[in-house]
Amino acid sequence: MPPEERSEESKKNVHEPLTPAKQKRLDKLLEAAQQKASGEKPDYDYATDLLSQCVSGNPVNIFYVKAYVENLQKKYNNNKTGKTLAKLQELGARMAQKKAVEQENWEEAIKQGLKVLTVNPWDKTALIHMAKASAKFPGGFEAELYYLKTALLPNPKDAEVNRLCALALAAIGDVDQAITCWRRVELADPANAEYARHQIADLNVKRMNPDDGTRAEIIGRGRTGAEEVLTPEKRLLRKIEQQPDNMEAYKELSQLYINEERYGDAEKILARAFENSDGNVEIREKWEDAEVRHIRQKISRIADPEEKKKQEKRLFAKELEICKNRCERYPNNPLFRYDLGYHYMLLKQYNEAIRELQQAKNDPRKKGPCLLALGQCFQQIKQYRLAMDHYQMAIEEIPDRDAQNKKKALHLAGKLALGLNDLELAEKHLAVLAGMDFTYKDVPTLLDKLAKLRKNGTLDRSEATDRG
Repeated sequence: MPPEERSEESKKNVHEPLTPAKQKRLDKLLEAAQQKASGEKPDYDYATDLLSQCVSGNPVNIFYVKAYVENLQKKYNNNKTGKTLAKLQELGARMAQKKAVEQENWEEAIKQGLKVLTVNPWDKTALIHMAKASAKFPGGFEAELYYLKTALLPNPKDAEVNRLCALALAAIGDVDQAITCWRRVELADPANAEYARHQIADLNVKRMNPDDGTRAEIIGRGRTGAEEVLTPEKRLLRKIEQQPDNMEAYKELSQLYINEERYGDAEKILARAFENSDGNVEIREKWEDAEVRHIRQKISRIADPEEKKKQEKRLFAKELEICKNRCERYPNNPLFRYDLGYHYMLLKQYNEAIRELQQAKNDPRKKGPCLLALGQCFQQIKQYRLAMDHYQMAIEEIPDRDAQNKKKALHLAGKLALGLNDLELAEKHLAVLAGMDFTYKDVPTLLDKLAKLRKNGTLDRSEATDRG
């Protein structure tokens, strides 16, 4: 988006102009923070508090932004991962930032992002949200680019961040750097390689015509004698009008819309493509995926609980329909079997779920989650020993990096072991879980029950063999 359009769009989101007194106070905070973060015994945490006030006071002041991020990077010795298990921390701030972005509350998005960065100043998602928020403020381009470039540090070839960098760089006229980023996208993301090549071509046109402020294609002169300029979207729409059977043009245009999160437009163009494709399966699947993304986007913007519930039901029904269709088309694809089995489990159709999940469990990509889901299904139909066997296999199979599923499997296995009066097994699983996350669900309560059982007797099976 050109700078003047961004400024106009973001007027409602900006701070009031800083008074000289407030600016002076923020500059003093910056100076104090820099002093605290230097010396033989730097106090990075205190400096973080001071710098957080600076960025909150003026979110797009590049000196404040750089000082805040670099202070935290020094705290973590530039390890590019931040605090141990950082992804599992500041979960409230992560959710709050996501909600703020969905509601276009840009100041709040930056405020919550600052909290996330305290545990990992290289956090990709938080930095992308902060870059998006910064772009909504006049003069926020430097902050936007700084956040995006920081997100590239752990993985310079990341396709998503390079795409965002390319767009931001092109918007301020840095054509060479934008082309460099698009070339990384081309190499890292084969699905978007064609789109990246077209962006590079458009930028090369801009480089040869520096007075043209748009990323567009000059295609000649119209009847008025003026140069006619086509954006990538218009170029593809024209190609489709001229060649309605050109499926590659439809796919490229739909990908352009998806990259810009215009899922409704992607859905429409793919529906049109399907109509002209004689039932092309690839087009149909892209259309289905766009429908699902569009529904999810709508749900994220709904405030009314009843309407949100209605759309969530619609989403579930659409996902189930897609799962069934793809299992019919690809009966030997275990990933589709897993998705269908999981949906059956949510519908409480446990026998159907078990049938699909048993076919999917041999795929190493989904083996751990599959075994976990099978354990849940067997527990619901009161096959407790089978459930326990599958929980234990899941615990062995799920890697430690998948902490969410690992904790869930340990919790269900420990709780079920209590119900089966297998105190040693219950203690084994609950102790591991407590070591990972003592506050997880009802772990403290279960450990208390276990301690009492060792003294007083057995636990009522119904207490621990329910759905957990």
